[in-house]
Amino acid sequence: QVQLVESGGGLVQAGGSLRLSCAASGSIFSINAMAWYRQAPGKQRELVANIPSSGSTNYADSVKGRFTVSRDNAKNTVYLQMNSLKPEDTAVYYCNGLFTTLQGVWRRYWGQGTQVTVSL
Repeated sequence: QVQLVESGGGLVQAGGSLRLSCAASGSIFSINAMAWYRQAPGKQRELVANIPSSGSTNYADSVKGRFTVSRDNAKNTVYLQMNSLKPEDTAVYYCNGLFTTLQGVWRRYWGQGTQVTVSL
């Protein structure tokens, strides 16, 4: 079993910044990829950014140039630096990871989510 714990969400004014963290722990042999998703009220969950084991990054068009995803392999942690936040960024942000477990199985896990609210 792998646990993902997110932190760093909160309330911020438009134009401000937040940094989300997601720490993975448990039965981890290796981390194959990690990603951030978000879900706004009444909308489907959408991919915000991902970072495979290669270290390359991918972003949704709506956040390009404003958000940066990074990872610290030594700490099994992925970060999402969010700058120039807009009210439309308001959502619950979820961490997602694809792991090879100690049992040699590829499994995908989700964090519990952290609320980000951007006010005018």
